[in-house]
Amino acid sequence: MSGKRQKRQLLKKRLFTKNRLVILNEDTFEEIFSLKLTLMNVFVVATVGAILIIFVTTYIIAFTPLREYIPGYASSKLKKDATELALKSDSLSNALKKNEAYIQSIKRILTDDLDYAKLSKDSIVPTEGMNASEAKLNPSESEMKLRKEVEQEDKYNLFEKAKPRVGLVLFAPVKGHITENYSARNKHFAVDVAVAKDTPIKSIANGTVIFADWTPSNGNVVIVRHNDGIISVYKHCESITAEEGDVVRTSEVIAIAGTTGERSTGVHLHFELWKDGYPIDPTQFISFE
Repeated sequence: MSGKRQKRQLLKKRLFTKNRLVILNEDTFEEIFSLKLTLMNVFVVATVGAILIIFVTTYIIAFTPLREYIPGYASSKLKKDATELALKSDSLSNALKKNEAYIQSIKRILTDDLDYAKLSKDSIVPTEGMNASEAKLNPSESEMKLRKEVEQEDKYNLFEKAKPRVGLVLFAPVKGHITENYSARNKHFAVDVAVAKDTPIKSIANGTVIFADWTPSNGNVVIVRHNDGIISVYKHCESITAEEGDVVRTSEVIAIAGTTGERSTGVHLHFELWKDGYPIDPTQFISFE
């Protein structure tokens, strides 16, 4: 016990023994600066300094932009730019895929490499099959309530407003006799309408001209893109009055009827109607006579 006590007293003596730190001029040995201190003072000052350094460093890393200069920390601006570039690249990738599919559809129109798609006459959107066993046939309470309200309104309604079942109304590009109908079996995905030479060919609806040029097999061809994914094609024209990129209105003249191209058999209009990349029978929606 006495030995341990002596060691503690010796350690205490060393910690609290006053020493003098003196700075002298090397040439003249003149005293420039002196400081009385103990080992305990040095320990306390060093500890407080270390704590201050840690606190300042933590504050810089957490709350100031200076942390961007520390290796291992990325800039917030760079992160934001990287995120925006990733989103833009994803959007551009989707747009590129859509454009490629769109260009392939235009190529198929010009080369007559077509597929047949079954469509409902009452809707211009292709019908999709549904398993009846998977359909939920039992009406909900909200549906039953709505049905009762409609029944009460219709009970005293003398005049019902008729609404079209098709959202887009299509007009005939020309009036004439159909010499060859649409036939998926014979791979004739269009209607041929016999007309007099120089008959004006009109746009079936508002749209944008996406192709207006001459081709060896089909002569002068005009392709117009409309709303709802609909594309109308006019082939074997004598001349074209619209240009690519023009915005045309319903019944606006876009070409003149004639007989051009290797596949033309006389003065007529070869008219095709497309929906989402599939040809459909134009006579289901347009009356040519």
